[in-house]
Amino acid sequence: MNSKVHQGHRARKRFGQNFLHDQHVIDCIVAAIHPKNDQTLVEIGPGLGALTEPVASLIDKLNVVELDKDLAKRLESHPFIRDKLTIHQADAMRFDFSSLLEEGKKLRVFGNLPYNISTPLMFHLFSFANKVQDMHFMLQKEVVNRLAASPGTKAFGRLSVMAQYYCAITPVLEVPPGAFKPAPKVDSAVVRLEPYDQLPFVAHDVKVLNKVCTMAFNQRRKTLRNSLKKLFTEEQLEALGIDANNRPETVSVEQYVKLANWLYENPPAELDEE
Repeated sequence: MNSKVHQGHRARKRFGQNFLHDQHVIDCIVAAIHPKNDQTLVEIGPGLGALTEPVASLIDKLNVVELDKDLAKRLESHPFIRDKLTIHQADAMRFDFSSLLEEGKKLRVFGNLPYNISTPLMFHLFSFANKVQDMHFMLQKEVVNRLAASPGTKAFGRLSVMAQYYCAITPVLEVPPGAFKPAPKVDSAVVRLEPYDQLPFVAHDVKVLNKVCTMAFNQRRKTLRNSLKKLFTEEQLEALGIDANNRPETVSVEQYVKLANWLYENPPAELDEE
């Protein structure tokens, strides 16, 4: 089924294209997504249809967001699934995912995300988190490790805090380079992100939370006393129950939210100027 679609398309480096072809891996991902007919499913970057075909075979309609015009055209004329697809030839990083909402249904989003845009795309998707039931993504294994990392580990960083602020995160399976054509130089993994119906900790302003995390982790080898000195005095950190001698990866999501909320209520001049 894939052979016809594969012919004649070269992976484009500028789009970060690596096409999935390992049938066992494909079956495992489709099983993890578990698509059903009464759901609003959205695939980002369908590429040559490795996931699109088996998912579409289980349901009546599927939205796809594809930047590459040639690939979008191929899907429009796909012999088996074209009638089930609503194709949005667009940049997922700028796409308004809320435009796909159907009454009474949240979005179920999945895709093999290009490695070069996976982190900024994730941040874009978090802005729609309250409209999303779940997301299943193939990513660089290192990115999945960062998404799921616990405080106190090396992989814990800004992406961990922001993702875990919005979502419960579950690594689903690891995928070797040989599952793709061309084979990437890194291992991949599939992750499930399930946005919370009710956030465990609520930030007054997510931009402030992001700013605190950015400042902390941009200098992750420094203690919080130094990395956050433009935003907090040592006494203010201590009053919030945070040891100023600690490094940013030791601070929990709840504590980052606490810092951001205090800062929102007590903004220093630097924050006002930006």
